[in-house]
Amino acid sequence: MNAPLLSRRSLLLQGGALVVGFSLSGRGAAAQTFAPVATNGFAKPVAPDQVDSFLALGADGRATIFSGKVDLGTGVETALTQIAAEELDLPLDRVTVVQGDTALTPDQGPTYGSLSIQKGGVEIRQAAATARARLVQLASARLGVPADALVSENGTVRPKAGGQGLTYADLVKDGRLDLKVDPAVKTKDPAQFALVGKPVARIDIPEKMTGRFTYMQDYRVPGMVHARVVRPPTIGADLQGVDEASVADIPGLIKVVRQGNFLAVVTEKEWAAIKAARQLKATWSKWEGLPEQDKLWQHVRATKVTKDDVTSSTGDAEAALGQAARKLEATYDFAIHTHGSIGPSCAIAELKDGLLTCWTASQMTHALRKQLAAMTGLAPEAVRCIYVEGSGCYGRNGHEDAAGDAALLARATGRPVRVQWSRADEHGWDPKGPPTLIDLKAGLDPQGNVIAWSSQFHIPEGAAGNVPLVAASLADLPHETTMAPGNIIGNSALPYAFPNVHTVCHRLASTPFRPSWIRTPGRMQNTYANEAFLDECAAAAGADPLEYRLRALKDPRGIEVLKRVADLAKWQARPSPVKDVAGDVLRGRGISYVKYELNRTYVAGVAEVEVNRNTGQVRVPRFFVVQDCGQIINPDGVRNQLDGNVIQTVSRVLLEEVTFDRGAVTSLDWSSYPILTFPDVPEVVIDLIDRPSEKPWGAGEPSAAIVPAAVSNAIFDATGVRVRSVPFTPAKVKAALQGA
Repeated sequence: MNAPLLSRRSLLLQGGALVVGFSLSGRGAAAQTFAPVATNGFAKPVAPDQVDSFLALGADGRATIFSGKVDLGTGVETALTQIAAEELDLPLDRVTVVQGDTALTPDQGPTYGSLSIQKGGVEIRQAAATARARLVQLASARLGVPADALVSENGTVRPKAGGQGLTYADLVKDGRLDLKVDPAVKTKDPAQFALVGKPVARIDIPEKMTGRFTYMQDYRVPGMVHARVVRPPTIGADLQGVDEASVADIPGLIKVVRQGNFLAVVTEKEWAAIKAARQLKATWSKWEGLPEQDKLWQHVRATKVTKDDVTSSTGDAEAALGQAARKLEATYDFAIHTHGSIGPSCAIAELKDGLLTCWTASQMTHALRKQLAAMTGLAPEAVRCIYVEGSGCYGRNGHEDAAGDAALLARATGRPVRVQWSRADEHGWDPKGPPTLIDLKAGLDPQGNVIAWSSQFHIPEGAAGNVPLVAASLADLPHETTMAPGNIIGNSALPYAFPNVHTVCHRLASTPFRPSWIRTPGRMQNTYANEAFLDECAAAAGADPLEYRLRALKDPRGIEVLKRVADLAKWQARPSPVKDVAGDVLRGRGISYVKYELNRTYVAGVAEVEVNRNTGQVRVPRFFVVQDCGQIINPDGVRNQLDGNVIQTVSRVLLEEVTFDRGAVTSLDWSSYPILTFPDVPEVVIDLIDRPSEKPWGAGEPSAAIVPAAVSNAIFDATGVRVRSVPFTPAKVKAALQGA
């Protein structure tokens, strides 16, 4: 759809109060000027220790919340609204959230790791609670009533005994709150919650359902022109020549931009840019630097190890393995995945008067700001990134790269430039979830208990930082050079109390494609191997998989989620696999558990599967999940998250795998990179454990971690055959069945 041009948005001085004023068409994002944003003549603060960085109270009785964390379609905006409204004692409809605008919002870190509520929401809660405490103090002084005799409600502070109160606007009309966030502030007693913990319909859904929502892909700014990047035919090819005359007949052609190996066309209209990109003749060198796909795991094993991260070491695992009554060994692997965002990445950039403004669906606008500043040579203060929700994310996909493209082209043309990636761009050039290879050994005593566990994870080296932007790399502009695939060593250690354990992550010097975060990075792959191999131990011991976990688990909250998912799924205790199977379609169930990063959010799941023994096709008709993420802000939103995690991860586990030749990705469309379709979407049955008096933990990623092992274990339960290589495609499953 094409959204109408929206009016510019700025902060306005209204009524002498601390106010944020907006002119919006619906809830769609509005274009913003780069003019210095001010309130009461002061620059809008963004320091993370200032209350005014997080909120503003207007003369109209409304509050505006400024969040460095952004809603990637996961319901975070609604939950943050609930948190702020609860602490400010305001109705939900009087709270607005501004997200990810580097000129307006504090830097709360990238939106990843299930930290939007656990970190970002808690910071907003503290700021709002600090503000409410100050408002009560101000009212106490104005009314001559002790603070403990006052109550705040509906945007007003009044005496508990009754009588005239003062509105928030009355109390702050002489200036800003101008105080620091009190990290020890007393937040509202959970017993008094009116909004937090209650199901609230997501505020973004109505406009999305009716086609009125303005996604980044629909966004427009005045004077905007369009561009397409002409990608090298192989990842490492060098641009040797360009025939600009080959596109001279394209109407509205503005410029062919070439810088190093970066090549693009800029036109007045979008269709002209598409045609020009297809028509432009360019000569590229040959490059074949990728490994052969059918030798990927040999390549991974042969890659140089830069360091070993020992993630747990208890007792003497090697000695205990040598003394075990029974020893098991297995290798698991997890394929390279692309993000596969339904809407390919898009961004707009404008360079005007030495100031760069970028409209982007980036999940890390403050980090992107630094990257754009580095590649353009501008000071970070001269770059403003404004978040506009994109259609699809769940990890660091191509949105930041599209922003880099747009910034380079805005500088080259002096015009606001919109860059829209194609499907082939998205699948071919977004950063990938790296390949993961895991070797495991376990030793059992005569009763079948695990007395030794040893595991080795082969994963890329990584550090906190940014993924290099494609545009900066191709144009040989300043850019990051280290890999940043995320905290992918998480959950390599075990949550179980085994006496002798040694887990080590071999950090590899390189990986075939740019690695990046993709839903539950590392924690999914590591949990998959651990939980599937633990199932192998249970089968070797002739034990029920649930009982086998419970006997080795000492954490009461972990025990509770496992028992509750067993009740939810009507688990029948028995060893796997099913005995005396018959028929063409075999059915089984598998269980899996995670304590996320071993320090938060407990999840247990049971997958039900159907395996066609003739074709090898696997279906997951139902998936049961129980989650304990501490205090729940919006149970409806958490259920949305669990639904999305299970559905997307079932797709990844059964179908998804990046294919490539020696030069480039070959899975460039939905035919070559299939995803789950509606007929195969599982029913997701959910039970949530709410702990209102506890801190809120992340709800976004953890439930995805349990899906691969639960499905793998269910396939074994149905067939007696163990599949250890994601994805579990029909060809792999059929070959395993025939081999058995």
